[in-house]
Formats: sequence, structure tokens, C-alpha cells
Amino acid sequence: MIKPYFLTALSGLFLTQACIADVNLESVTLDNNPRVLKSIALLQSLKSPQTAMQFNAPYVHDLKNRYKVRSLFVESQNLPIVDIQLTFNAGSARDEEVATGLHGIANMAAQLMDEGTEKYTANEIARAFERVGAQLSVKAYRDMFIVKLRVLSHPKKLEPALGMLMEILNHATFKKSSINLILSNTQVGQKQIQENPSRMMNVQFYRALYGKHPYAEPISGTQRSISKITPLQLKQFSNQFLVAQNMNIAITGQLSAKEALKLSERIAGNLKQGEKAQALPEPIDKSSFDIRHIASDSSQAHVMMGHLGTSRFDSDRLALEIANQMFGGSGFNSILMQELRVKRGYTYGAYSTFSFSQVPGTFSFSYSTRQDQLLSSVQVAHQALIDFVTQPIDLNQLAETKAGMLRAFPNNYSSNANINAQLGAMGFYHQAADYLSQYPKLLEKINAQDVQNAIQKHLHPERLTLIVVNDQLDKTALETRLKQDLNPQAAQPLPTENLPNILNPPEKEVIDLPVSFPTDAPEAI
Repeated sequence: MIKPYFLTALSGLFLTQACIADVNLESVTLDNNPRVLKSIALLQSLKSPQTAMQFNAPYVHDLKNRYKVRSLFVESQNLPIVDIQLTFNAGSARDEEVATGLHGIANMAAQLMDEGTEKYTANEIARAFERVGAQLSVKAYRDMFIVKLRVLSHPKKLEPALGMLMEILNHATFKKSSINLILSNTQVGQKQIQENPSRMMNVQFYRALYGKHPYAEPISGTQRSISKITPLQLKQFSNQFLVAQNMNIAITGQLSAKEALKLSERIAGNLKQGEKAQALPEPIDKSSFDIRHIASDSSQAHVMMGHLGTSRFDSDRLALEIANQMFGGSGFNSILMQELRVKRGYTYGAYSTFSFSQVPGTFSFSYSTRQDQLLSSVQVAHQALIDFVTQPIDLNQLAETKAGMLRAFPNNYSSNANINAQLGAMGFYHQAADYLSQYPKLLEKINAQDVQNAIQKHLHPERLTLIVVNDQLDKTALETRLKQDLNPQAAQPLPTENLPNILNPPEKEVIDLPVSFPTDAPEAI
């Protein structure tokens, strides 16, 4: 028996649907119908999908700091908040400038920065920030050492937080007891890396590419290297690199330009002045294939391949960003995904990335596949790169890629935190203050020939470094296939079967995600 209240609810539902069906959006006027949801007006815009939405980049003030410390500022009156980012040229690439072989100094300094000063304990520092609702973040990357402070703009909140920030930067003690705690935690982290194929690939990839270069070792260092770090060495790192003349300042929030300038000068003036860090050495590229194997009993074979890329200052950088999106950075539309997943079902995901640094970073792509498909999948991925370098650019794909990048561009300044991260990167890499507003124009100007030239100059399928994680690997057979790919007359036909692995995955399949490279400014365009 159907309950009466159920019939009532059901009839109400049908009545509501009928009313919705009878609504004529053309006749709706919000002024005469105050009960109508205002969102209906927005629905009207869906009838005109061709209408382009205009996004204006924020205006960036390049403040004339009297200490000659680059200071960029964006005024944002929407929230009573101020975001401050101090970006030092003091990443892990500087570790061995303090002591040879002691990788992980910058990272440890970042972790211990708020663990106590000469006047305050770690708990007192934490409570000082909590009382004013401020948030402090300190993190080391390969190039950068970044200190972030978010606090309310009212002087009664801003002043105490700023004072404690200066106390930490100038007087952190880096006590031995805190170092011992880091060592204990790192032992667990090292075990996790060994159990994670993607993490192991990433570490070995950098070591294989960079050799003795400062970028070679992990940002966190190794258990052996960090066990030798002393409070005196951490203090030396701070005194040498966490200084005014080795940083830039980014400020975003509810301040005027005059107030932001005064704030930047107070920060710069209350830090040790010091000197700029020296230029990093140029890494040496390889001239042939370099295949490295990591034995693992994983149900999947994991592959990473690539080579040295170029620096952040290269004029081809934006063209290479477009190229990377086309090759392996744009999901299902990318060439790698089409060749490895859609056509052959070798993997759930294949991704490529460029890392742009002070000196040449990396170009790489990675995926996982079944053990028995390893050699075939590597051949397909390698051939895809060769074709990408040697064949004309697909004009339709180029247009779609540029349009997608342009649509995604406003995400870079969708919040105060995003804006401030952009300002920090712009200051660090010496970009003009109007870079955000110029970016769409720069993107629009790049044509197929620009991308083709950049690809042929910077992508090298003949000298890849490969890291393979699986149970066993015949390096000779793999290198033979790679060399055959480079010689069209000797190359074997690529596999053409369309395997239904996506619909019927093997047992214990691991969905491969993009490898998270420790780059210096992941938010920066």
C-alpha cells in the first residue's frame, strides 16, 4: 500500500518539474520578480557560449626599496589580510657551499627555523603566531628557500607577527635536540622512499642526470649526510644565505603601495644585509643513452626517461611549455596518452614535464605498465618523442593547447596566496612587473614555427637517460630497441594491438600519477 504522504511528495515533485518546464527565461525580469533567484540571470549567459570572459591580471607595483631589495606588491582590498613571501636564493643547491657532502642543510634549516631562538622556545613562538591568527610556512626547494607569513592587516595583528618573523630569521638557534628529532623522522621517510617506485625513480633520475652538480642530490639529503649536520653549520647557512641582499620580497593584501613599501623596507632593514649568492655551475649534458635499473618486485614496471632541459631565463621557455602540454602535459589530449593508453592500453597515465631552474633543469616523462609490456611500451614512447621532434606540428592541437593554457591562466591569480607566489617567482627570476598582464600576449604571439624550433633545439631522443624499476631488465635489448628507433631503416614496426587493459585492468594495477618533481615554484607560470 502506498503511503499518502508519499503520494503528496510525489505530486509535489511533478508539480515542481512542470513549473520549471513552463518558465520562460526570456520573460523573467529580476526587478519585477524579487522572489526569482538571481542566478537565473547568469543562466542566460549559457545561451551565448561564444561570449568571451575577460580576466584582467592584477596590477603589480615594483616598489623602490631603499635597501635595493626587489619588492613586488599587489593591492587587494577584498579581505583584511596581508600575505608576505621572502624568497631567498638559498635552496638545497647551496648545501655544499657550507660543507662538502652535507646535503640537506637548507631543508633542515627550513624545518628547524621556528623551533626556538635565543629568547623564545618553540611553544612560545607557536603561541605568538596563534594569538594573532598568523600562519608561518618555511620550505626549501632546489633553488629557493621560501618563508611565507599570512596575517590580518590590522597593525595590532601585523606588528607582533612581523616582529616574531624577524626574531626567527635573525636568531634561530637550531638546537641539537631538534636535529635529533629530524633524524628520527627521516629514518621513516627513507624507508617510505624505498617502498615507492616513483620516489626512487625521481631520486635516481636526478643523480644520473646531474652527477656532481648541486642539483644531483635530494633536497632532503640522505640519512648519512644529515646525521653529520651540526647547529654551527645551520647557523652558518643562515648567516650566509638568509640575508637581505640574497632575497626578494612579495606582498599582497589590504595595504596601500606606500604602506607596502614601508613594510618591505622594515623587513629588509631588520635582516643582516649580506651578499648575493654566487651563480650556480652549468650541468654537463650526456651524449648517449644512459639506462639505469632499480630492482623491485612491484607488480608493475615503472619507467622515467628524459634529459637536461633549459633554464628559466631561456627565451624558448614559453614555447617549450606549449610543447610539453602537447606531448604529455594535457591529459587525454596529449600525444603520450594517445599512444600509450588510448591506442594500446599500456598504461593508465603517461605524463611529461619541464622543470625550469636557475641553470638547466629537466625534461622527463614517466608511466607504469605491466612487466611483460615494458620493452614494447618504451619503444612506443620513444618513437612518439622522435616523431614529435621530426614531424610538423599539428596546427589544430597547437591551437587547442594555447587556448587551454589561456583559459587556465586566471588560476594563477585566483587568490591572494596564488598572486603572492607568482610575485615571489617573478622577483626571483628577474621578470618584469607587468609579466602577468603580458603573459596572454606572449602566449598568443607564439606560432607553430616557434614551437617547432624550440622542440628541435631542446628535445633530444638520441641521448635519453632511462630509469626502470622492475624485477629484471635486459639493458642491452632495451638500448638496441632505442637505437633502432633512431634508424628508420632498421626500426621494427611499433605494436599496433589495442589491448583492453583500461576496461579490464590486471590485478593489483597501480594507477600512475604525474611524478612530483621538487621544483622551486610549482605555482609559477
